[in-house]
Amino acid sequence: MSQTITPVLGEATIQELREAVRGAILTPSDSGYAEAVRIWNGAHDSRRPALLVRCTGAADVIAAVGFALSNHLPVAVRGGGHSVAGFSTSDGGIVIDLSAMNGVRVDPESRVATVGGGAVWADVDHETQAHGLATTGGLVSSTGVAGFTLGGGIGWLMRKHGLACDNLIGADVVTADGRLVHVSETQNADLLWGLRGGGGNFGIVTQFEVRLHSVGPVVYAGPIFYSADADRDLLQVFREWAPEAPDQITGLVNLTTAPPLPVIPEEWHGKKVAAFIAVSTGPIDAGDALVREFRNVATPIADLLGPMPYNVIQTLIDPLWPKGINAYFKATNLARLDEALIDQLVDLHLDAPGPQCEIHVHQMGGSVSRVPEDATAFAERSMPYVLNAVTGWHDAAEGQAHEDWARAVNAAAEPASTGRAYVNFLSDPGGARAAYGPSTYDRLVALKDEFDPSNVFALNQNIAPNA
Repeated sequence: MSQTITPVLGEATIQELREAVRGAILTPSDSGYAEAVRIWNGAHDSRRPALLVRCTGAADVIAAVGFALSNHLPVAVRGGGHSVAGFSTSDGGIVIDLSAMNGVRVDPESRVATVGGGAVWADVDHETQAHGLATTGGLVSSTGVAGFTLGGGIGWLMRKHGLACDNLIGADVVTADGRLVHVSETQNADLLWGLRGGGGNFGIVTQFEVRLHSVGPVVYAGPIFYSADADRDLLQVFREWAPEAPDQITGLVNLTTAPPLPVIPEEWHGKKVAAFIAVSTGPIDAGDALVREFRNVATPIADLLGPMPYNVIQTLIDPLWPKGINAYFKATNLARLDEALIDQLVDLHLDAPGPQCEIHVHQMGGSVSRVPEDATAFAERSMPYVLNAVTGWHDAAEGQAHEDWARAVNAAAEPASTGRAYVNFLSDPGGARAAYGPSTYDRLVALKDEFDPSNVFALNQNIAPNA
């Protein structure tokens, strides 16, 4: 049986790195290490890296990569640390932590933001909304810009303004051989193609350049909650509404449990509910007409869909997904939302083992589908829906039941699946080949061979090089 050998790092060796970087270096013997190595997904929090480097700039990243190579250390890259699969940390490796590199600079005239590799969406939204601008961001504001964008970026603005990766127009990247390269449509354009959906396989992005759009500060947005008795009706209405909805609105159905929030009547807290959530970038006074069908599905428990600051919808579910929660996702792209699948989703919702077991059906289409399939590495654009079984739990003993339920949701969808998946929603490693499909995967392998032939950046939904 093969055994992983973790190199022993002497203090003299680590001191060389301390002298080479401006940022802090933390080892298991240092004060603050235990808190520093914590990540968002508590299910992977038992891992203990040999050291963590808090980089302050690209030079620190270059030094950290060189140190990892010299000492044969597995490399984990942390932006926001929200990797649901736990790729933001490792056992016995080095964590290259970009969280201090979280600056955001907005040029309101060109509508471009320059974003540090460690920024989270709260950082971006704070700066861009000061100018009435935004770009497609995460559904939880503590999500890192880097992982979200590099994996594709499904968010509330996507049907009007594209995925997050579609708005990536340039980047600075530290490659596996320690070079800092700039990518754009005219410089290293093949690498830009790979960064638009191919994940962190090709290097460490220290800076992003993203396109901005006129959004907010107030948008028409929010959820409508119904009793779980309305599950079937809601999914049927959603199925009929989604293909005809204008690009300006993006919707989501969530079969869930009512959280203990003041906006939901207390007698419904902890009970199974269905929710329709939407964001429109169009005129506020046109919002009601866009969602009229959903107000006739059933008598709402709570109807919060209306004028809302964009920053509010971007942070609405933050309290439900705090750092340290255990999480497991299982997702697939849907070719259709047929009656057989709807029946199974209704049953699985009622059988969910915990209050944070959620079935998300994302509306796709719009601007997402109009980008040519081969224009980016994002796995698939023609699917009308993405299904994601989302689970969260606090008691470690509940983990297996939650994971089994998520897998059951995914298995139920198999007849309606395209066979592809959105890589940012995959908790299990090793799903890249199936997720991307053969032609995109082969092109990603060629890019991996060019920029990371030794697979230095392997902690991701990995594209294995031919070597």
